[in-house]
Amino acid sequence: MPTKKPAEPGASLRVIKKYPNRRLYDTDRSTYITLAEVKRLVMASEAFVVRDAKTGEDLTRSVLLQIILEEEANGAPIFTAPVLAGVIRFYGHAMRGLMGGYLEKNIQSLIEVQAKLAEQSQGLSPEMWTQFMSMQAPALQGMMGANADQSANLFAQMQAQLQAQMRQQTDQLLGAFGVKR
Repeated sequence: MPTKKPAEPGASLRVIKKYPNRRLYDTDRSTYITLAEVKRLVMASEAFVVRDAKTGEDLTRSVLLQIILEEEANGAPIFTAPVLAGVIRFYGHAMRGLMGGYLEKNIQSLIEVQAKLAEQSQGLSPEMWTQFMSMQAPALQGMMGANADQSANLFAQMQAQLQAQMRQQTDQLLGAFGVKR
């Protein structure tokens, strides 16, 4: 499944309006749509924005979070309770700003691995798919290992940025009292 690039800045996005009655209106198709249809747009990598029909406020994130919540409630969840608790702990933490970039880069790496697998496996029968996956295990482990190494490097960069920010803030605080390090 080829992934589409996000729309370039200034390019027209598909606009979905959310009304106070919680209904979603697709302005491209001139029809009301469901959350499941919004999920299909996401799965098809369609660029869209959800706006409040009255205020124009961007509600895209809240609608996407609603889709995630429904997916987590139906079937096998991706996020365990400890992972969700860990994410919550980052709110209000000094590293909050770094966490988003860290997660985004890791998810992008997984998307790239998925795209490579999909490209390599086009046209395979179920039997051939099983054989393909058994041959791919070492390659997948290598890619995932590289992903883990990349994650560790990103985390080290986050720590270094946080330490630099703390040093700068400490120096500013000490400087306010006329103390130099």
